[in-house]
Amino acid sequence: MLTQQDISHLRADFPILTQKVHGSQLVYFDNAATTQKPEIVVNTIVNHYFNANANIHRGVHFLSQKATEAHEQAREAVTDFIGAKNSKEIIFTRGTTEAINLVATSFGEKFCTKGDEIIISVMEHHSNIVPWQLLAERKRLKINIIPISEKGELDYNYFKNILNEKTKIVAITHVSNVLGTINNVKKIVEIAHENNIPVLLDGAQAIPHICLNINEIDADFYVFSAHKIYGPTGIGILYGKDKFLEQMPPYQGGGEMISKVTFEKTTYADLPFKFEAGTPDFIGSTAFAAALKYVQSIGIKQIAQYENELLKYATEKILEIPQIKIYGNSAEKSAALSFNVGNIHHYDIGVLLDQQGVAVRTGHHCAQPLMDFYKIAGTVRASFAFYNTFEEIDIFITALKKAVKMLS
Repeated sequence: MLTQQDISHLRADFPILTQKVHGSQLVYFDNAATTQKPEIVVNTIVNHYFNANANIHRGVHFLSQKATEAHEQAREAVTDFIGAKNSKEIIFTRGTTEAINLVATSFGEKFCTKGDEIIISVMEHHSNIVPWQLLAERKRLKINIIPISEKGELDYNYFKNILNEKTKIVAITHVSNVLGTINNVKKIVEIAHENNIPVLLDGAQAIPHICLNINEIDADFYVFSAHKIYGPTGIGILYGKDKFLEQMPPYQGGGEMISKVTFEKTTYADLPFKFEAGTPDFIGSTAFAAALKYVQSIGIKQIAQYENELLKYATEKILEIPQIKIYGNSAEKSAALSFNVGNIHHYDIGVLLDQQGVAVRTGHHCAQPLMDFYKIAGTVRASFAFYNTFEEIDIFITALKKAVKMLS
């Protein structure tokens, strides 16, 4: 496992962590919303703007070729990181949300007709609910919902029972952004594939915490965002099996995604470019690759082990507070801790924690159906990354106890 000396060394790569907030040392526990960026990522952005800024794939000149090579090397870096078979199955998007919208629109257009069904779960982020609702309204489809237990675990038997010949796709989160629940996605995929039904997995919360081998999981689509794994904002990934991507129509039209355009007919480029209309974020992709290589240099398994220890320690400490209620107590859980304290409003706790330098997230976390399941308006969520420390958890607990005392 990572040692405290290792963590101290790694924290030096994140200058933002040294600042003070309201006179107190910053404790950043909002990593599920976005992670901080190491210097190597920021420096990569600066370097490429200053030394390799030219539109890609279209130029014969040196800078264009240099930028193109860096962008395609970034695609290879993603391919390697998730264990994909080849880079043509890696589509650059603006993030998880756009990736899901792309599949919902394009897959839905090709494979869904009136009366067909889609399966999602109660614990989904809005990004894995609304695109399917839009598709369902447009095509007059039915959405079936997998329920969860009070502990925050999927009902796999219910899932098996609602699969039928009308089910066209299953779209499930790998890790809940609220509960921290790590779903048994391999089991979900196996059950779906027994019925010849493809599966999309929302990996936004899984990608920074779990060692991923996409071929082992065998998901048909897997989506995630760079900014959740120490990379830049505004760029993400859609992994898709080429047997589906080849059949799906383009999501957007314009430059880059074409083979030939005439006023009579347009033919489309091969994968992956068919789904990448317009100038891509070639600066962001290179910085994304730098982030992935940075994580690989630490070791995702070592990161996961250390974060699990942080979560265990934080859970033990927070349970010492009277009237605390934790949402998400699954056997397999990632580094997020959502809670409320008695009848105190989550927002008020968040404000008082911020006044003491502790950054957490409050609200419904873009998971309002999940809040409805628990009959609450929202929670306080503390979420951890490898640069967090046990000392920071102690500061957080002390600040939380003070906030609760003031608000009680």
